[in-house]
Amino acid sequence: MTDMASAWSEALPEVRRGVTGVGVWAALNSSRPVVLEGDIFVLGVPNESSELSGHLRMVGTKMLIEREMTSRLGRPIQLRVIEGIQADDWERVKRKEIEARRLQEAALNRARAEIEARSSWEIIYEQLTRAYSAVPNRSMPQARAKFYREAIEIVAAATKTNPVNDDLSERNYARCLERIAQYSEVPSVLVALAVIDRIGS
Repeated sequence: MTDMASAWSEALPEVRRGVTGVGVWAALNSSRPVVLEGDIFVLGVPNESSELSGHLRMVGTKMLIEREMTSRLGRPIQLRVIEGIQADDWERVKRKEIEARRLQEAALNRARAEIEARSSWEIIYEQLTRAYSAVPNRSMPQARAKFYREAIEIVAAATKTNPVNDDLSERNYARCLERIAQYSEVPSVLVALAVIDRIGS
């Protein structure tokens, strides 16, 4: 089977014949085969000529290189163009991509956690609203006292399944405490103390 370097040496004249433009020719002339990893053919451009790499990534040029390398290596080949012509340059690219994926996944996980936290406390907030709406004679202090006691239980129970351990959950938790304070006409600090006492009991 033809090795990567030989395949590229054979393919290069055909690729040159299939493209036009000084930039593409300059990019091809400066490029070097770096590694064949699985079905990925890594073609490098020297760092000092990195501005030429975009010519090799153009769809037409990329497809032409892939076609020529596929025919010579006997299997479908995908082209990756990198800056640098050493195997270490390819390893550095892979490390950067792994780190980028890790950061992206961490950001997605944080976003999902924020959505879940917001949704969970939003449910509690709406539950407090429904509980207050169901109280008869809400204008009477004894009726509001019954709601207050029930609301403290609702929020205290919610903290067991929705830990208050970050800024977002703190804000959503506080929103529920303020809702109880508004409905029961009790200062929000006292509402918070009541919930803390109930959680600790």
